[in-house]
Amino acid sequence: MGLVILAVIVAIILVIVKPGSGTPGATKTPAPGSSSSAEAVDTEPDASGACAKGAVKVVAVTDKASYKAGENPMLSLTLTNTGTKECTFNAGTDVQEYRITSGKETIWDSTHCQTEPTPTLAVLEPGKDVTTTPFAWDRTRSSADTCEGDRPPVTAAGASYHLTTVVDGIESADTKQFQLY
Repeated sequence: MGLVILAVIVAIILVIVKPGSGTPGATKTPAPGSSSSAEAVDTEPDASGACAKGAVKVVAVTDKASYKAGENPMLSLTLTNTGTKECTFNAGTDVQEYRITSGKETIWDSTHCQTEPTPTLAVLEPGKDVTTTPFAWDRTRSSADTCEGDRPPVTAAGASYHLTTVVDGIESADTKQFQLY
Protein backbone atom coordinates (compact mmCIF):
# COMPACT_ATOMS: atom_id res chain seq x y z
CA MET A 1 0.00 0.00 0.00
CA GLY A 2 2.80 2.42 0.93
CA LEU A 3 4.57 1.82 -2.39
CA VAL A 4 1.35 2.52 -4.30
CA ILE A 5 0.89 5.84 -2.45
CA LEU A 6 4.55 6.71 -3.03
CA ALA A 7 4.19 5.91 -6.74
CA VAL A 8 1.12 8.17 -7.00
CA ILE A 9 2.93 11.01 -5.20
CA VAL A 10 5.98 10.66 -7.45
CA ALA A 11 3.75 10.61 -10.55
CA ILE A 12 1.97 13.80 -9.45
CA ILE A 13 5.26 15.53 -8.73
CA LEU A 14 6.66 14.45 -12.10
CA VAL A 15 3.61 15.86 -13.90
CA ILE A 16 3.92 19.18 -12.03
CA VAL A 17 7.70 19.55 -12.21
CA LYS A 18 8.22 18.18 -15.75
CA PRO A 19 11.78 16.86 -15.32
CA GLY A 20 14.18 17.95 -17.99
CA SER A 21 12.60 21.38 -18.34
CA GLY A 22 14.36 22.87 -15.31
CA THR A 23 17.27 25.24 -15.01
CA PRO A 24 20.45 23.93 -16.66
CA GLY A 25 22.88 22.69 -14.03
CA ALA A 26 20.20 22.28 -11.35
CA THR A 27 20.86 19.41 -9.00
CA LYS A 28 18.40 16.54 -9.16
CA THR A 29 17.69 14.63 -5.97
CA PRO A 30 16.14 11.15 -6.21
CA ALA A 31 12.58 10.93 -4.94
CA PRO A 32 12.21 9.07 -1.63
CA GLY A 33 12.34 5.33 -2.18
CA SER A 34 13.44 5.58 -5.81
CA SER A 35 16.66 4.12 -7.07
CA SER A 36 16.51 5.29 -10.66
CA SER A 37 17.90 8.65 -11.73
CA ALA A 38 15.14 8.69 -14.38
CA GLU A 39 12.71 9.35 -11.50
CA ALA A 40 14.75 12.25 -10.07
CA VAL A 41 12.90 15.37 -8.94
CA ASP A 42 14.44 18.84 -8.93
CA THR A 43 14.60 20.02 -5.31
CA GLU A 44 17.21 22.77 -5.49
CA PRO A 45 16.26 26.47 -5.70
CA ASP A 46 16.72 28.21 -9.03
CA ALA A 47 19.21 31.06 -9.55
CA SER A 48 16.79 33.59 -7.99
CA GLY A 49 16.38 31.44 -4.85
CA ALA A 50 12.83 30.33 -5.71
CA CYS A 51 11.86 26.86 -4.51
CA ALA A 52 11.71 24.09 -7.06
CA LYS A 53 8.14 22.76 -7.16
CA GLY A 54 9.53 19.29 -6.40
CA ALA A 55 10.87 20.59 -3.08
CA VAL A 56 7.56 21.85 -1.67
CA LYS A 57 5.13 19.58 0.15
CA VAL A 58 1.57 20.83 0.83
CA VAL A 59 -0.55 19.25 3.60
CA ALA A 60 -4.24 19.97 4.27
CA VAL A 61 -4.99 20.64 7.97
CA THR A 62 -8.15 20.81 10.10
CA ASP A 63 -8.13 21.49 13.84
CA LYS A 64 -10.26 18.40 14.63
CA ALA A 65 -11.47 15.15 13.09
CA SER A 66 -15.13 15.76 13.95
CA TYR A 67 -17.30 18.76 14.78
CA LYS A 68 -20.43 19.03 16.91
CA ALA A 69 -23.48 20.91 15.64
CA GLY A 70 -22.68 24.61 15.52
CA GLU A 71 -18.88 24.10 15.50
CA ASN A 72 -17.12 25.39 12.41
CA PRO A 73 -14.07 23.53 11.09
CA MET A 74 -10.85 25.54 11.19
CA LEU A 75 -8.93 25.07 7.92
CA SER A 76 -5.26 25.68 7.23
CA LEU A 77 -2.36 24.17 5.34
CA THR A 78 1.26 23.34 6.02
CA LEU A 79 4.15 23.86 3.61
CA THR A 80 7.44 21.98 3.96
CA ASN A 81 10.64 22.50 2.00
CA THR A 82 11.88 18.95 1.34
CA GLY A 83 15.02 20.24 -0.37
CA THR A 84 18.38 20.88 1.27
CA LYS A 85 18.59 24.66 0.84
CA GLU A 86 16.48 27.62 1.97
CA CYS A 87 14.26 28.97 -0.79
CA THR A 88 11.41 31.40 -1.42
CA PHE A 89 7.90 30.41 -2.44
CA ASN A 90 4.73 32.36 -3.27
CA ALA A 91 2.30 31.08 -0.64
CA GLY A 92 -0.16 33.97 -0.88
CA THR A 93 -3.91 33.81 -1.08
CA ASP A 94 -3.57 34.55 -4.80
CA VAL A 95 -2.25 31.00 -5.32
CA GLN A 96 -4.02 29.13 -2.48
CA GLU A 97 -7.11 27.00 -2.85
CA TYR A 98 -9.01 25.14 -0.14
CA ARG A 99 -11.49 22.64 -1.58
CA ILE A 100 -14.00 20.60 0.41
CA THR A 101 -15.51 17.56 -1.27
CA SER A 102 -17.86 14.74 -0.43
CA GLY A 103 -17.40 11.82 -2.76
CA LYS A 104 -16.65 13.32 -6.18
CA GLU A 105 -18.75 16.45 -5.52
CA THR A 106 -17.11 19.78 -4.71
CA ILE A 107 -19.06 21.23 -1.80
CA TRP A 108 -17.06 24.40 -1.14
CA ASP A 109 -14.08 26.09 -2.79
CA SER A 110 -12.20 29.10 -1.38
CA THR A 111 -11.72 30.56 -4.85
CA HIS A 112 -15.45 30.87 -5.57
CA CYS A 113 -15.98 34.10 -3.62
CA GLN A 114 -12.44 35.18 -2.81
CA THR A 115 -11.85 38.91 -2.48
CA GLU A 116 -8.54 40.74 -2.73
CA PRO A 117 -6.17 37.78 -3.20
CA THR A 118 -2.65 38.75 -2.17
CA PRO A 119 0.75 37.32 -3.10
CA THR A 120 2.95 36.50 -0.09
CA LEU A 121 6.54 35.42 -0.50
CA ALA A 122 7.50 32.88 2.18
CA VAL A 123 11.02 31.79 3.06
CA LEU A 124 11.03 28.02 3.49
CA GLU A 125 13.89 26.52 5.45
CA PRO A 126 14.75 22.88 4.73
CA GLY A 127 12.67 20.42 6.76
CA LYS A 128 10.75 23.10 8.68
CA ASP A 129 6.96 23.33 8.48
CA VAL A 130 5.21 26.64 7.86
CA THR A 131 1.50 26.62 8.70
CA THR A 132 -1.01 29.22 7.54
CA THR A 133 -3.33 30.99 9.97
CA PRO A 134 -6.47 28.84 10.38
CA PHE A 135 -9.83 30.23 9.26
CA ALA A 136 -13.37 28.99 9.86
CA TRP A 137 -15.47 27.31 7.19
CA ASP A 138 -19.11 28.22 7.81
CA ARG A 139 -20.53 24.81 6.75
CA THR A 140 -22.16 26.17 3.60
CA ARG A 141 -21.96 25.22 -0.05
CA SER A 142 -20.25 27.61 -2.41
CA SER A 143 -20.43 28.57 -6.05
CA ALA A 144 -19.46 31.69 -7.92
CA ASP A 145 -23.21 32.44 -8.24
CA THR A 146 -23.86 32.56 -4.46
CA CYS A 147 -21.25 35.09 -3.31
CA GLU A 148 -23.67 37.94 -2.63
CA GLY A 149 -26.54 35.98 -1.07
CA ASP A 150 -27.25 33.26 1.43
CA ARG A 151 -25.62 29.94 0.75
CA PRO A 152 -27.28 26.63 1.60
CA PRO A 153 -25.91 24.74 4.62
CA VAL A 154 -24.27 21.37 4.06
CA THR A 155 -25.49 18.05 5.42
CA ALA A 156 -24.28 17.18 8.91
CA ALA A 157 -25.53 14.26 11.08
CA GLY A 158 -22.18 12.43 10.75
CA ALA A 159 -21.55 13.34 7.11
CA SER A 160 -17.93 12.92 6.01
CA TYR A 161 -16.01 15.58 4.09
CA HIS A 162 -12.49 15.86 2.68
CA LEU A 163 -10.25 18.94 2.57
CA THR A 164 -7.74 19.30 -0.27
CA THR A 165 -5.33 22.23 -0.41
CA VAL A 166 -3.40 23.62 -3.38
CA VAL A 167 -0.65 26.24 -3.35
CA ASP A 168 0.84 27.58 -6.58
CA GLY A 169 -0.27 24.46 -8.45
CA ILE A 170 1.02 21.98 -5.84
CA GLU A 171 -1.84 19.89 -4.43
CA SER A 172 -1.81 18.15 -1.06
CA ALA A 173 -1.00 14.48 -1.66
CA ASP A 174 -3.66 13.36 0.80
CA THR A 175 -7.01 14.82 1.75
CA LYS A 176 -7.85 15.59 5.37
CA GLN A 177 -11.09 13.80 6.27
CA PHE A 178 -13.47 15.20 8.89
CA GLN A 179 -17.07 14.70 10.00
CA LEU A 180 -19.87 17.13 10.76
CA TYR A 181 -22.57 16.41 13.33
